[in-house]
Amino acid sequence: MKRAVFPGSFDPLTLGHYDIIERGLKLFDEIILAIGVNADKKYMFSLEQRLQFLEETFKDEPKIVVKTYEGLTVDFCMKENADFILRGLRNPADFEFEKAIAHTNRKLQQIETVFLLTSSGKSYISSSIVRDVIRNNGDYTLLVPDAVRV
Repeated sequence: MKRAVFPGSFDPLTLGHYDIIERGLKLFDEIILAIGVNADKKYMFSLEQRLQFLEETFKDEPKIVVKTYEGLTVDFCMKENADFILRGLRNPADFEFEKAIAHTNRKLQQIETVFLLTSSGKSYISSSIVRDVIRNNGDYTLLVPDAVRV
């Protein structure tokens, strides 16, 4: 079974994340959407809300599992018997950042990272932009799946 972990804070889940996850389903038998928990990070949405966003959005997709984890992503991958990490790339800066992490992960646990380019119509969307739009009372509903429209 080809199992991948798609890690993130999903604060909140965006249409950019959704794009990568949907396209990743064609490559993997199972994708674990792994919400990383970092006690030092301040989130806009609670862990429960972020879990709900993911579970509701993918409730009809049997190849998706939603979990939370703390610590290193590669350790979580080993615990879950996942051989791949799935990541999305929006721009060259994402590539440089993610490349360094992928090399480190391969050195630590021999795990491969699979990169998918975000579809051009969604490459401008990031969780930080969505949070900024929300904070400023803008219409963020065009940037997120239905389950996030609170």
